[in-house]
Amino acid sequence: MDNMEKTALFKKWVEESENIVFFGGAGVSTESGIPDFRSVDGLYNQKYDWPPEEILSHGFFVRHPDIFYKFYRDKLVVKDAKPNITHIKLAQLESEGKLKAVVTQNIDGLHQKAGSKKVYELHGTLLRNYCSACGKPYDGDVTQGDLVPRCACGGVIRPDIVLYGESLDENTLSGAVSAIRKADMLVIGGTSLAVYPAAGLINYYRGNKLVLINKAATPYDSSADLLITDSLGNVFGQI
Repeated sequence: MDNMEKTALFKKWVEESENIVFFGGAGVSTESGIPDFRSVDGLYNQKYDWPPEEILSHGFFVRHPDIFYKFYRDKLVVKDAKPNITHIKLAQLESEGKLKAVVTQNIDGLHQKAGSKKVYELHGTLLRNYCSACGKPYDGDVTQGDLVPRCACGGVIRPDIVLYGESLDENTLSGAVSAIRKADMLVIGGTSLAVYPAAGLINYYRGNKLVLINKAATPYDSSADLLITDSLGNVFGQI
């Protein structure tokens, strides 16, 4: 089948399904102008004094919060990013009662901005923050010019994201596993499926409508019931 035929089949499966779960990665948001960390031109292939993986680690944040926040302001925060057609279509499918959950590796909050309600953010979100000392929550942008944001108690405020060396939130993880287990259709899009434990979640799917939409090959291509090598925008723009 060519991509047009595959997309037609995808649309048919969506129409037939009543319990869809979408599992997405960075490729969902690249069409909103948010960089893909692992693409050829992504953040992980640019040169810094430290690798991005190190800067975004728990230990580095504790030792060098000033450098962490410089990277955060320069590379993680994309102001005025808006949901794209994929975010919008997923929210519509949820409002129609067909999509039961979005499981995302992204930290940009665009799914909620598009109107999605049931979103499992495996790696947290930049839209929430908390004091690393006392735990006090802070919403929104906490950056203060070039300064390290600090709580009234003196502790460093940090974004509510999962840094390298930290575990995923157990409640978020168990919720995502439960949703995927119950799904009659699992759509995976815009992810290299190279980051664990997140990538391993697809092994909990028990149905026979596993759709994989990605521009590049992934380790799970052979497991897909339907493999579409195309952009998410092209595919979701036709359903």
